[in-house]
Amino acid sequence: MSTTTGPIPRLAPIPVVPTDVAVRPSAAAARPSALAARPSSGETRPRRDPLRIAAQLSPLLGLGLSITLVWWGLDTGVLRSLENLQVFIGSLGAWGPAVFMLASAASVVFPIVPAGLLVIAGPVLFGPIEGTLYNYLAVSAGSLLNFAIARHVGLSLIERIFAPRTVEKFLGWTRSGHFTRAFAVAIVLPVAPDDLLCYIAGTTRMRWRTYVAIILLCKPWALIAYGLGISTLILRFLPW
Repeated sequence: MSTTTGPIPRLAPIPVVPTDVAVRPSAAAARPSALAARPSSGETRPRRDPLRIAAQLSPLLGLGLSITLVWWGLDTGVLRSLENLQVFIGSLGAWGPAVFMLASAASVVFPIVPAGLLVIAGPVLFGPIEGTLYNYLAVSAGSLLNFAIARHVGLSLIERIFAPRTVEKFLGWTRSGHFTRAFAVAIVLPVAPDDLLCYIAGTTRMRWRTYVAIILLCKPWALIAYGLGISTLILRFLPW
């Protein structure tokens, strides 16, 4: 029995890739996916602190409010002369001193209007004795409130209202063993940032009675030197 054998078919050679040649990925694989580069919907941008924004914009608000009051006073004649202004304040009765002290105390806690301007305005509006007394009551009340707020909240609120660099600068005072003495001297001087220092004092171990004694005993000298002194110069040299 014979078998017939045909030609054996040839198989195509298998291509061999050299091992020393790197395989280049395709362009589609090399290009990053747009969805991968895009942040996921769960990621949110950091929110801006509304209190910090309000603290930064408060000087502009106070300036705008001051300009509006000056324009109104000139238009109505209240600011045409010192006599007209004092007559207007007297017509308000008890509301005049109450509103002034409330605004002055509020400006110590949150500086919408610089407290120094109101300290100068006190003797001009109410006379040297009553104006200085109203300044003393209002500023002391605001300073005590600053201490109480800082004692319960801490540095987190202070750094949101004031610039962090400024806060860190005056925090160095608290690391000294003579902080209480330095704080008392700063309260006496009319050029020290009293509002910030009162907040910072609330974050220390200073006792309430020590703080109250410093404010009540040292604050009048700064008010007399700054408020009464500058207001006297203004009334003397300002042709009003």
